[in-house]
Amino acid sequence: MSEAVRKLAPKSVWNHFADLNAVPRPSKKEERIIDFMVQFGKKLQLETFVDKVGNVIIKKPATNGLENRKAVVLQSHLDMVHQKNTDTVFDFDTQGIKMLVDGDWVTADGTTLGADNGLGVAAIMAVLSSDEIAHPDIEALFTIDEETGMTGAMGLEGGILNGEILLNLDTEEDNEIGIGCAGGLDVTAIRSYKNEETPSKSIAYKISVKGLNGGHSGMDIHKGLGNANKIMNRLLFDGFTNFGLRISEINGGSLRNAIPRESSAIITVDSISNEAFLLETKLLINNIKEEFLTTEPSLNIVISETDMPKKVMELGVQEGFLKSMYTALNGVYRMSPTITDLVETSNNIAKVVLKNEVIKISCLTRSSSESNKLDLSNALKAAFELSGFDVTFSGEYPGWQPNVKSAILDVAENLYTAINKEKPHVAACHAGLECGILGQNYPKMDMISFGPTILGAHSPDEKASISSTIKFFSFLKEILKNIPQK
Repeated sequence: MSEAVRKLAPKSVWNHFADLNAVPRPSKKEERIIDFMVQFGKKLQLETFVDKVGNVIIKKPATNGLENRKAVVLQSHLDMVHQKNTDTVFDFDTQGIKMLVDGDWVTADGTTLGADNGLGVAAIMAVLSSDEIAHPDIEALFTIDEETGMTGAMGLEGGILNGEILLNLDTEEDNEIGIGCAGGLDVTAIRSYKNEETPSKSIAYKISVKGLNGGHSGMDIHKGLGNANKIMNRLLFDGFTNFGLRISEINGGSLRNAIPRESSAIITVDSISNEAFLLETKLLINNIKEEFLTTEPSLNIVISETDMPKKVMELGVQEGFLKSMYTALNGVYRMSPTITDLVETSNNIAKVVLKNEVIKISCLTRSSSESNKLDLSNALKAAFELSGFDVTFSGEYPGWQPNVKSAILDVAENLYTAINKEKPHVAACHAGLECGILGQNYPKMDMISFGPTILGAHSPDEKASISSTIKFFSFLKEILKNIPQK
């Protein structure tokens, strides 16, 4: 499958991308990709080293004539989000990504593609391995664990890098130059409960919510997409309120930074209420599907009989859990008051697991306002604590404050306009880029972010535009040729 990708232009970028995708690189399991990058740098006889947390740094001297320009840090992250369709048989820990070419798009076979941020990594590799691309001194920074905590960026110590300009290659629209991003905070609610014997004369059902688009929990949070955990809770709440439904298990969502596409639950209802329950639930399913007809045309909700579970969760805790889930905000909390159409603050109820007498709810709260990030996090904490949950905050990272007077922004804007005969979209984004974190230890570093067009990141629908990758790589090369003097 990768052979068709290797023939695409620019060949150097796509060949490096195919090499990357042959190496499993899940977040927090980056040992193989770290070793791969180290070997890549050493084969080029470039200064290559790994810092204490696992980030890989490769340095390349300036080409002839550009020695007097400011040194540039080219930065992308090595890890990728792992998501696959339910019916896709694939092991992310052992298999390379299977890629397909479909018109102007490169996709994967039922899994995430890894273009986020593999195409950025591949573009940097293409610059490092080239004898023809003009550039100043380069420090290539390949960070780890961006997708599940940004611990690589957090662990990068000051003084390791000497570059004055940082080009982050992790933006997903080729007409956009990023100058700011949201910060984030993980909100986790956990509580234990006691199992009870399943009431006699019950009928057991499995409810499945699937077919949702999913997507990036920052960049896609404003699109009105379905959240499988919230849809499931709506079904369970209705069944409990009207027919005394009891819950045995729930398994919904996966990663905090992905809008949950699927959820399943094992439940029971009293046989006396069975017919009315099925009729009511099917009516509710039809209503939900009608509500999401435009944004989620493939939404599929199935209820089917299953084996009777031996235990169900205790009634009082179940009621509190369902009410807390109903109360907890999912989606946009506040739009930016200063930047048109930018989400300022949001929350993604990413994962809900109820099993073995423990409930765990995982959320990711994002905001470009530190005060509103705390405000929404406290609102979630209050909603869950009212039902007896223990709530913790973790994995906090700062936002990246826009610098509209950036010198490298001026260079990039002028070049983009000259090349494309139109102005770029200069904006902050509602996603977590590493620039804000890197700026803490390198406060004088001038930063922008850009990249090729990628759709459906963090979902099995992820795809990267071939024509956009040509545009992006040409733009990168022009910027490198026009870096300001020291």
